[in-house]
Amino acid sequence: MRMSIFSVQDHYPSLPRSVAQLYCEVLVQAELADALGYDTFFLAEHHFHEYGVAPNPAVMLAAIAQRTKRLRLGTAIAALTFRNPVTAAESYAMVDQLSDGRLVLGVGSGYLKHEFDGFGADPAVKRERFDENFAVLRRLLQGERVTFKGAFNALDGVRINVPARQTEIPLYVAILRAEAAYHVGRQGFPLISVPYASVERFEDVATLVAEHRRGLAESGRAEMDDAAVICFHTHVAESEAEARRIAAEPFDRYVATRLYAKRSTYDDAMRNGLSLMGSVDTVVDKLMALHDMGIGHVMALQNFGAMPEADVHRSMRLLMQEVMPRVEARIAAHRAA
Repeated sequence: MRMSIFSVQDHYPSLPRSVAQLYCEVLVQAELADALGYDTFFLAEHHFHEYGVAPNPAVMLAAIAQRTKRLRLGTAIAALTFRNPVTAAESYAMVDQLSDGRLVLGVGSGYLKHEFDGFGADPAVKRERFDENFAVLRRLLQGERVTFKGAFNALDGVRINVPARQTEIPLYVAILRAEAAYHVGRQGFPLISVPYASVERFEDVATLVAEHRRGLAESGRAEMDDAAVICFHTHVAESEAEARRIAAEPFDRYVATRLYAKRSTYDDAMRNGLSLMGSVDTVVDKLMALHDMGIGHVMALQNFGAMPEADVHRSMRLLMQEVMPRVEARIAAHRAA
């Protein structure tokens, strides 16, 4: 099972931590993730609100690339609806070069009203704009000289002058609604999903993944490696009580201050199961349940709600040094049996 890490870069102006300090924390967490063996460091993209102070993930990923050696660098997601696909292709091709071919590109259409308002973008056509921009972006990243005329873009023999390092950059499409999982699979793309925003209970994740797999089968890509990345708020501690002591207030703060978020508390997350917060034993068991659902890649959102940096680091270490060895041993035992 692959274990990755995710940063929304949620900011709280009323608290002492500045934006610059938050950026420093993210860079240090990326260095630690590289040392601990996380697969990918994913960053969100958000605009015009402290919901997330990451308006251009390519800039932060380029900085992380210079501080890490092995860690893949991902977007979750790059909001293509708000981007010229030519400049997006140029920016992310540069990240792929600067990281020696470690880019993972998760893309989506965006969903926050204030972001559409800020860019003067019409949400009524966001799907059409996303589909067109994504198609152009893929061709440019593959090194094509593109001539194209669509509803939103017109290119006449355009080719970006910095090629991507990878022959084929890994691409994922994000969803918020569970029913979209089938359609992403039907188009032949891997999936990024945050179940907290998409389903009601932990058990429902199995249906979401099954629908995506059904779509992949119809697309002819049923055997795709790393077909879905599933994201959960995560805090690993020595006991349930310790996890609650550390993570409950930051989790409640995160949800309460996020625009348009589904209202939830730490206690709700414990009841519906849509988190990886708890003791080492609890998180091992939940990851095994995800494995049994056919999930092979999990993304852990560990720095949320202005949680103290030392607590984030402790959880990151416990996840990779205590939880994952036990998960891998149990997976190996199941295969042997």
